[in-house]
Amino acid sequence: MTARARRRMIAFPLPSVIRRRYLLRRVRYLLLGAAVLAGLAIADRQGLFGRAPAADYAKYHNRPAAVVRVVDGDTLDLDVPDDPHPATRIRLWGVDTPETVKPNTPVQHFGREASDRTKELAMGQTVRLELVPRDTRDKYHRLLAYVFLPDGRLLNAVLIEEGCGYADPRFDHPRKREFARLQQQARRGGRGLWKDLTDADLPYYLLR
Repeated sequence: MTARARRRMIAFPLPSVIRRRYLLRRVRYLLLGAAVLAGLAIADRQGLFGRAPAADYAKYHNRPAAVVRVVDGDTLDLDVPDDPHPATRIRLWGVDTPETVKPNTPVQHFGREASDRTKELAMGQTVRLELVPRDTRDKYHRLLAYVFLPDGRLLNAVLIEEGCGYADPRFDHPRKREFARLQQQARRGGRGLWKDLTDADLPYYLLR
Protein backbone atom coordinates (compact mmCIF):
# COMPACT_ATOMS: atom_id res chain seq x y z
CA MET A 1 0.00 0.00 0.00
CA THR A 2 1.30 3.36 -0.97
CA ALA A 3 1.76 6.18 1.48
CA ARG A 4 -0.98 8.06 -0.35
CA ALA A 5 -3.42 5.19 0.14
CA ARG A 6 -2.60 4.98 3.84
CA ARG A 7 -3.23 8.69 4.20
CA ARG A 8 -6.60 8.25 2.48
CA MET A 9 -7.55 5.45 4.90
CA ILE A 10 -6.67 7.64 7.88
CA ALA A 11 -8.59 10.58 6.47
CA PHE A 12 -11.54 8.45 5.32
CA PRO A 13 -11.80 5.33 7.55
CA LEU A 14 -13.70 2.29 6.34
CA PRO A 15 -17.31 1.85 7.56
CA SER A 16 -16.28 -1.14 9.71
CA VAL A 17 -13.67 0.99 11.47
CA ILE A 18 -16.24 3.73 12.11
CA ARG A 19 -18.66 1.19 13.54
CA ARG A 20 -16.01 -0.23 15.89
CA ARG A 21 -15.09 3.24 17.12
CA TYR A 22 -18.78 4.07 17.69
CA LEU A 23 -19.36 0.85 19.61
CA LEU A 24 -16.29 1.39 21.77
CA ARG A 25 -17.42 4.92 22.62
CA ARG A 26 -20.89 3.66 23.44
CA VAL A 27 -19.53 0.94 25.72
CA ARG A 28 -17.32 3.48 27.51
CA TYR A 29 -20.30 5.81 28.05
CA LEU A 30 -22.46 2.94 29.34
CA LEU A 31 -19.76 1.84 31.77
CA LEU A 32 -19.26 5.40 32.95
CA GLY A 33 -23.01 5.84 33.45
CA ALA A 34 -23.24 2.58 35.41
CA ALA A 35 -20.35 3.65 37.64
CA VAL A 36 -22.00 7.02 38.32
CA LEU A 37 -25.33 5.39 39.18
CA ALA A 38 -23.62 2.89 41.49
CA GLY A 39 -21.80 5.73 43.22
CA LEU A 40 -25.04 7.67 43.69
CA ALA A 41 -26.76 4.59 45.11
CA ILE A 42 -23.94 4.06 47.61
CA ALA A 43 -23.99 7.73 48.56
CA ASP A 44 -27.74 7.58 49.09
CA ARG A 45 -27.37 4.51 51.32
CA GLN A 46 -24.79 6.40 53.32
CA GLY A 47 -27.22 9.28 53.78
CA LEU A 48 -25.41 11.88 51.69
CA PHE A 49 -28.75 12.93 50.14
CA GLY A 50 -30.71 12.69 53.37
CA ARG A 51 -30.79 10.79 56.62
CA ALA A 52 -28.93 7.46 56.54
CA PRO A 53 -30.99 4.31 57.28
CA ALA A 54 -28.53 3.30 60.01
CA ALA A 55 -29.06 6.61 61.81
CA ASP A 56 -32.84 6.26 61.57
CA TYR A 57 -32.68 2.69 62.85
CA ALA A 58 -30.56 3.65 65.85
CA LYS A 59 -32.77 6.65 66.66
CA TYR A 60 -36.25 5.16 66.25
CA HIS A 61 -36.27 1.35 66.24
CA ASN A 62 -37.97 -0.11 69.32
CA ARG A 63 -38.17 3.37 70.83
CA PRO A 64 -41.34 4.82 72.44
CA ALA A 65 -42.81 8.08 71.20
CA ALA A 66 -46.06 9.98 71.64
CA VAL A 67 -48.46 10.58 68.75
CA VAL A 68 -49.15 14.31 68.57
CA ARG A 69 -51.05 14.50 65.30
CA VAL A 70 -52.93 12.20 62.94
CA VAL A 71 -52.67 13.55 59.39
CA ASP A 72 -54.87 10.86 57.86
CA GLY A 73 -55.42 7.15 58.24
CA ASP A 74 -51.89 6.04 57.37
CA THR A 75 -49.84 9.10 58.35
CA LEU A 76 -49.13 10.56 61.77
CA ASP A 77 -46.66 12.76 63.66
CA LEU A 78 -44.58 11.87 66.72
CA ASP A 79 -43.13 14.15 69.38
CA VAL A 80 -39.57 13.42 68.24
CA PRO A 81 -37.63 16.18 66.43
CA ASP A 82 -36.60 15.25 62.91
CA ASP A 83 -34.24 18.01 61.82
CA PRO A 84 -35.27 20.52 60.54
CA HIS A 85 -38.82 19.57 61.63
CA PRO A 86 -40.07 19.67 65.22
CA ALA A 87 -41.88 16.34 64.81
CA THR A 88 -41.25 13.08 63.00
CA ARG A 89 -43.77 12.20 60.31
CA ILE A 90 -44.59 8.50 60.11
CA ARG A 91 -45.93 6.63 57.10
CA LEU A 92 -47.34 3.30 58.22
CA TRP A 93 -45.54 0.43 56.52
CA GLY A 94 -47.65 -1.69 54.17
CA VAL A 95 -51.07 -0.07 54.64
CA ASP A 96 -52.67 2.49 52.34
CA THR A 97 -55.81 4.22 53.60
CA PRO A 98 -58.13 6.26 51.37
CA GLU A 99 -57.02 9.86 50.86
CA THR A 100 -58.47 12.74 52.86
CA VAL A 101 -55.86 15.51 52.65
CA LYS A 102 -53.94 14.89 49.41
CA PRO A 103 -53.77 18.08 47.30
CA ASN A 104 -55.99 18.14 44.21
CA THR A 105 -57.59 14.84 45.29
CA PRO A 106 -61.17 14.57 46.57
CA VAL A 107 -61.84 12.75 49.84
CA GLN A 108 -62.01 9.09 48.89
CA HIS A 109 -64.44 6.38 49.88
CA PHE A 110 -64.13 5.61 53.63
CA GLY A 111 -61.28 8.10 53.98
CA ARG A 112 -62.77 10.05 56.89
CA GLU A 113 -63.74 6.87 58.72
CA ALA A 114 -60.19 5.51 58.36
CA SER A 115 -58.69 8.78 59.60
CA ASP A 116 -61.09 8.85 62.56
CA ARG A 117 -60.20 5.26 63.45
CA THR A 118 -56.48 6.03 63.48
CA LYS A 119 -57.16 9.02 65.72
CA GLU A 120 -59.22 6.86 68.05
CA LEU A 121 -56.51 4.23 68.30
CA ALA A 122 -53.33 6.32 68.34
CA MET A 123 -53.85 10.01 69.08
CA GLY A 124 -52.13 10.97 72.33
CA GLN A 125 -50.84 7.43 72.83
CA THR A 126 -47.25 6.43 73.46
CA VAL A 127 -46.43 3.93 70.74
CA ARG A 128 -43.44 1.76 69.90
CA LEU A 129 -41.85 1.77 66.45
CA GLU A 130 -40.31 -1.04 64.46
CA LEU A 131 -38.28 -0.19 61.36
CA VAL A 132 -36.99 -2.20 58.43
CA PRO A 133 -33.20 -1.62 58.59
CA ARG A 134 -32.47 -0.81 54.94
CA ASP A 135 -35.73 0.97 54.09
CA THR A 136 -36.48 3.66 56.62
CA ARG A 137 -37.82 6.52 54.47
CA ASP A 138 -40.21 6.91 51.57
CA LYS A 139 -39.73 9.30 48.65
CA TYR A 140 -41.27 12.11 50.69
CA HIS A 141 -38.72 11.47 53.51
CA ARG A 142 -41.41 10.23 55.88
CA LEU A 143 -40.25 7.56 58.32
CA LEU A 144 -41.60 4.12 57.38
CA ALA A 145 -42.60 2.19 60.47
CA TYR A 146 -44.68 -0.50 62.07
CA VAL A 147 -46.46 1.24 64.95
CA PHE A 148 -47.35 -0.80 68.02
CA LEU A 149 -50.09 0.50 70.29
CA PRO A 150 -49.84 0.45 74.10
CA ASP A 151 -51.94 -2.75 74.24
CA GLY A 152 -49.45 -4.52 71.94
CA ARG A 153 -51.56 -4.45 68.79
CA LEU A 154 -49.95 -3.40 65.52
CA LEU A 155 -51.76 -0.33 64.21
CA ASN A 156 -50.88 -1.13 60.59
CA ALA A 157 -52.48 -4.57 60.89
CA VAL A 158 -55.54 -3.37 62.82
CA LEU A 159 -56.43 -0.89 60.08
CA ILE A 160 -56.26 -3.58 57.40
CA GLU A 161 -58.08 -6.15 59.54
CA GLU A 162 -60.94 -3.75 60.24
CA GLY A 163 -61.25 -2.69 56.61
CA CYS A 164 -59.94 0.83 57.16
CA GLY A 165 -57.15 0.48 54.59
CA TYR A 166 -55.64 -1.66 51.88
CA ALA A 167 -52.67 -3.99 52.16
CA ASP A 168 -50.34 -2.11 49.83
CA PRO A 169 -48.74 -4.60 47.41
CA ARG A 170 -46.41 -2.11 45.70
CA PHE A 171 -43.47 -2.40 48.11
CA ASP A 172 -41.81 -5.37 49.78
CA HIS A 173 -41.61 -5.51 53.56
CA PRO A 174 -41.45 -8.32 56.16
CA ARG A 175 -45.20 -8.37 56.91
CA LYS A 176 -46.44 -8.16 53.34
CA ARG A 177 -47.96 -11.67 53.25
CA GLU A 178 -49.52 -11.24 56.68
CA PHE A 179 -51.17 -8.00 55.61
CA ALA A 180 -52.44 -9.56 52.36
CA ARG A 181 -54.05 -12.36 54.39
CA LEU A 182 -55.72 -9.84 56.72
CA GLN A 183 -57.07 -7.97 53.70
CA GLN A 184 -58.58 -11.15 52.26
CA GLN A 185 -60.36 -11.79 55.55
CA ALA A 186 -61.67 -8.22 55.76
CA ARG A 187 -62.84 -8.34 52.15
CA ARG A 188 -64.65 -11.65 52.60
CA GLY A 189 -66.29 -10.32 55.76
CA GLY A 190 -67.34 -7.05 54.12
CA ARG A 191 -65.71 -5.04 56.87
CA GLY A 192 -65.24 -1.30 56.77
CA LEU A 193 -64.58 0.07 53.29
CA TRP A 194 -65.23 -3.33 51.72
CA LYS A 195 -68.92 -3.23 52.61
CA ASP A 196 -70.02 -0.75 49.95
CA LEU A 197 -66.92 -0.65 47.79
CA THR A 198 -67.23 -0.25 44.01
CA ASP A 199 -64.57 -0.75 41.36
CA ALA A 200 -64.38 3.04 41.00
CA ASP A 201 -63.29 3.27 44.64
CA LEU A 202 -60.43 0.78 44.31
CA PRO A 203 -56.85 2.10 44.08
CA TYR A 204 -55.19 1.51 40.73
CA TYR A 205 -52.85 -1.17 42.07
CA LEU A 206 -55.83 -3.43 42.90
CA LEU A 207 -57.52 -3.00 39.50
CA ARG A 208 -56.20 -6.17 37.87
